[in-house]
Amino acid sequence: MSVRTLPLLFLNLGGEMLYILDQRLRAQNIPGDKARKVLNDIISTMFNRKFMEELFKPQELYSKKALRTVYNRLAHASIMRLNQASMDKLYDLMTMAFKYQVLLCPRPKDVLLVTFNHLDAIKGFIRDSPTIVHQVDETFRQLTEIYGNLPAGEFQLIRQTLLIFFQDLHIRVSTFLKDKVQNSNGRFVLPVSGPVPWGTEVPGLIRMFNNKGEEVKKIEFKHGGNYVTAPKEGSFELYGDRVLKLGTNMYSVNQPVETHMSRGSKNLASRTQENIAPNPLAKEELNLLARLMGGMEIKKPSGPEPGFRLNLFTTDEEEEQAALTRPEELSYEVINIQATQDEQRNEELARIMGEFEILDQPKQSASKGDDLLAMMDEL
Repeated sequence: MSVRTLPLLFLNLGGEMLYILDQRLRAQNIPGDKARKVLNDIISTMFNRKFMEELFKPQELYSKKALRTVYNRLAHASIMRLNQASMDKLYDLMTMAFKYQVLLCPRPKDVLLVTFNHLDAIKGFIRDSPTIVHQVDETFRQLTEIYGNLPAGEFQLIRQTLLIFFQDLHIRVSTFLKDKVQNSNGRFVLPVSGPVPWGTEVPGLIRMFNNKGEEVKKIEFKHGGNYVTAPKEGSFELYGDRVLKLGTNMYSVNQPVETHMSRGSKNLASRTQENIAPNPLAKEELNLLARLMGGMEIKKPSGPEPGFRLNLFTTDEEEEQAALTRPEELSYEVINIQATQDEQRNEELARIMGEFEILDQPKQSASKGDDLLAMMDEL
């Protein structure tokens, strides 16, 4: 498991979330000024400098439930509100889209190009807000600094960590089904055509060498695909042609996108197990999560700008039906930041969630788990 995976996961899922919200804001004819405010507020919160500093620290991935909590808070960082069914659908679409992108990356390093595609599109949403554009550019520079010179093996480990995170998610998405890139069981179809990874050759030739390194024989074989050489490598600069299209906005055309649960017994069992199995690291994960979420301020609608509800379904009836029919064991609403009944601990978590900087506190804690965490911080 790579400890450098969380920033890439968070930024790409966040990019997909913004694509979806933008599409639904347009589909529901939300006034342009309100729609811009929602996207600006969410992006400003998402790319807050101190939040990014916390995010980029080497750390293990959070569980699916914990990460869902972060996005729930992020989606409500403005005057827009989502109910449980719409939030479930939003998170399903986000995760399946990025899973597809990771699976189709020609090289493990190309997950960085996917991230840059998301950042490029995000800057398009806020082109009239130079301060927020600067926040995004700062994050780009952090990505370049940290990931720019990583060896191929580290990127392979990052890709493997992402695929492990996504391996039990098989939610069917109407767009993917229509394009025949997803099967009815929710699994993706990997292509056997298109450009090969940059720096590699089209398959079909085996070369044999002697002990002096001289080529002595060639054997051709039929690979069964329709591959071509990559035209050029995508740009890893702040501005440039990424070449790779993965991570661009597939909702730019206004069309409804539906999700359907894949109810295979194996998948259902694994998700159920995740929800009910006791996790000995749950408290530690919640401590870290609370610290990460500290800067996400949920703004209460007030004054001349009342809040509004966004529906990710075509009608309210569909939304209500989805809430009723979604299996309880597949619901993400199982995590609570205030994980213990200890009032002192709850107050401490609430304090952390309200600020970024963790101030020095007297060395008191409500449990041995917290003492252990404090000891580890001092090492």
